[in-house]
Amino acid sequence: MGTEIVENIVIVGAGIAGLTTALGLHRMGLRSVVLESSDSLRVTGFALVTWPNAWRALDAVGIGDSLREQHVQLDGLVAASSISGLVTSRKAFMKHEGNEVRCVKRKTLLETLEKNLPPGTIRFTSKVVSIEEAGNLKLLHLADGSILKTKALIGCDGVNSVVAKWLGLEKPVFSGRWAIRGCVEYLSGHGLEPSFLLFSGNGFRSGLLSCDEKFVYWFFTYSTPSFQHKDIQENPAMMKQFVLSNIGKVPEALVNAIESTDLGSIVASPLKFRKPWNVLWGEISKGNVCVAGDALHPMTPDIGQGGCSALEDGVVLARCLAGALLNDSRRKSSLKVQEDDDEYNRIKKGLEKYAKERRWRSFELISTAYVVGLIQQSDGKVITFLREKMISSFLTGLQMKRVAYDCGKLNIS
Repeated sequence: MGTEIVENIVIVGAGIAGLTTALGLHRMGLRSVVLESSDSLRVTGFALVTWPNAWRALDAVGIGDSLREQHVQLDGLVAASSISGLVTSRKAFMKHEGNEVRCVKRKTLLETLEKNLPPGTIRFTSKVVSIEEAGNLKLLHLADGSILKTKALIGCDGVNSVVAKWLGLEKPVFSGRWAIRGCVEYLSGHGLEPSFLLFSGNGFRSGLLSCDEKFVYWFFTYSTPSFQHKDIQENPAMMKQFVLSNIGKVPEALVNAIESTDLGSIVASPLKFRKPWNVLWGEISKGNVCVAGDALHPMTPDIGQGGCSALEDGVVLARCLAGALLNDSRRKSSLKVQEDDDEYNRIKKGLEKYAKERRWRSFELISTAYVVGLIQQSDGKVITFLREKMISSFLTGLQMKRVAYDCGKLNIS
């Protein structure tokens, strides 16, 4: 029989959403515990594009400046055809404050979040296997046999979320596409311009970005029929060869980055998303339980908003939960049961407020990412012609509209 421990707020998953929520709560004077199933921070994916909406969230939790010092600001986005090699659209990033774009190392982001949390906030090797009701509390059964009781449960446990399953949300679906991602460090510097280079054609999509003067991140997405064999998906050498064989007409810098990538720095992953209407009509919060990040809105990476929206979630969730728990002007009841009921109801209302604020935003991002990916990845002659002549700049504009969002600060209204 395992031991029972009671915690006020438990967050499942030490990814971007989980750690941002924990840091947001900490900034507002609330303690939380983060349960992480692995034995260290998970850094697969290597890097993420942080758009203006992400920087607003990073500034809200107080780590924006630290990350700015370590990553170069990008000048703009250049989209080109990997069939003709010609540029199809250019978008300059206005470099005034509040409109910056950078490519941030995932490891650096997670380590910065962790460093700003109180020691002992994250409990590694803590895998949640099941969730039970216990009055106003939730009972979390862990793989090691221990049991945690919590007053508020936040699921930030990714695409295969145990918490999302408990809420009754449908499983994310496979988009029919995969991504191969890689990174390379040039010890004497890569010498690249600080631009986001994006290429589409023949059913493939690829990109190249620099994080700093030495570190380069690249990605390549494709539809499953091109890449059926499971042994390739588990063999980095074959993955690299597959990418180089299908990359098309792209600058030498991208080819060189792929060729220079160590096999240990290449991963392949299926691209999944939650059906948008499941986010609109499903229960993303119920009582004192909710989900955030990929547990709420897994999406394809086509508008670069997976990590950015997870940061937004963390800020909004911390603000709503702190508002519910700290902004209570009513007198404490002398009856313990009534006091517990009051607290449960305040948490419930806080999480409902969060769900209301994030539901439409999540729907919008999942839908936009899917449509952009579908158009960019299509390889029919008509859609290729339209994409290269007209649609490319429209898609870039659509993407920029989504990144103008402001999740707000950590103040309680």
